[in-house]
Amino acid sequence: MIIKPSAALRNDYTNISNLAKETKEPIYITKNGEGDLVLMSIEAFERREQMLRLHEKVLQAEQERLNGAKTISVSEARQRLRDRMNGV
Repeated sequence: MIIKPSAALRNDYTNISNLAKETKEPIYITKNGEGDLVLMSIEAFERREQMLRLHEKVLQAEQERLNGAKTISVSEARQRLRDRMNGV
């Protein structure tokens, strides 16, 4: 976990920005010793958003399955993927 005071963001933006891009991790910004903000590169943010959307879709599919939605076997899913790839 990377923690920096707000003064570092104000006084050394370039290094903080580079650190966020290099580590691809969120940087926690404190103000008066208390957590205030989380800073991350756009790349890390977009990756995190993509993962959240994927998790949401998986949870939705699982809920539909639990509610009785029709399912297919793994082999049928693979065949459908192959058919789609061949159609592209």
